[in-house]
Amino acid sequence: MPLPEQMIAIEIENGSLKPVQRAVPTPSANQVLIKVEAAGVNRPDVMQRKGLYPPPPGASDIPGLEVAGTVQALGDNIHHLNKGDKLCALATGGGYAGYCLASAALCLPIPQGLSFTQAAALPETFFTVWSNVFDRAQLQPGETLLVHGGTSGIGTTAIQLAKAFNAKVIVTAGSEAKCEFCLHLGADAAINYKKTDFVEEVKRLTDNRGVDVILDMIGGDYFPRNLKCMSDDARLVQIAIQMGPKAEINLLPVMLKRLTITGSTLRARDDDFKAAIAAKLLEKVWPLLASGQIKPVIHSTFALTDAAKAHQLMESSQHIGKIILTV
Repeated sequence: MPLPEQMIAIEIENGSLKPVQRAVPTPSANQVLIKVEAAGVNRPDVMQRKGLYPPPPGASDIPGLEVAGTVQALGDNIHHLNKGDKLCALATGGGYAGYCLASAALCLPIPQGLSFTQAAALPETFFTVWSNVFDRAQLQPGETLLVHGGTSGIGTTAIQLAKAFNAKVIVTAGSEAKCEFCLHLGADAAINYKKTDFVEEVKRLTDNRGVDVILDMIGGDYFPRNLKCMSDDARLVQIAIQMGPKAEINLLPVMLKRLTITGSTLRARDDDFKAAIAAKLLEKVWPLLASGQIKPVIHSTFALTDAAKAHQLMESSQHIGKIILTV
């Protein structure tokens, strides 16, 4: 069946999401064209809609950083994939559409037993968590990881991966129900930050030692508080700044405890960097997904044309796990 010339896509217009008709894109030499069955919704999409996170040069202006679907066309350099292959992919944009381009190097097979909807929940969070917790922060078995936002897509992924690789996990979350969910998912401890000072509770839980790695999406005034939670030689990884980019820092504990402070964003990194993460996920994590030892946590799904409602839910922070658009 020939490809259609037009597709439905979700465009950003004056801070709102609007369904429109767009031309179906054509893959370059190293890309594939995917007929999208499902696409993940992520906070960078919300930031892009608000004008705070523009797409990198050459990326689609359509939001959407992860998709699952079926290969419809291949670039001239692609020989390891075929039309009809079912896969999920990390994209630099364009996921909120009927068809999406992705680098062939950033496509992964759908793990055995997972649906398109479940597979669309994997790329952005699993690439991010692996890159930051295991590559940058070098979390080791027996160490303790503190995750802020334990019921986010990132949080639910970090809990499961850290536990699968024999680390201890402490999370913060904003309600008793969310804390209970994190414990059910495998976290060793969950702190309701609205009721309890997480700094004091982390000290209590670790006998004043502190944690080895912190994965933080909050920023702002969490930064100096994070330093108080860190053990000697601990690592802090900053991957988002929901409470703002500025904080006051006391450099003395950084020196005395030999702390490492790092951070990253994934979207603008080149395909070679992301492909190395994809290879590690395929080797180390995809078997855990296929066996059911870990699984994506999905809160709800929306039709593609209801993307605005999906963003409203994400901004409410009432969700637990991922929000998915279905085409």
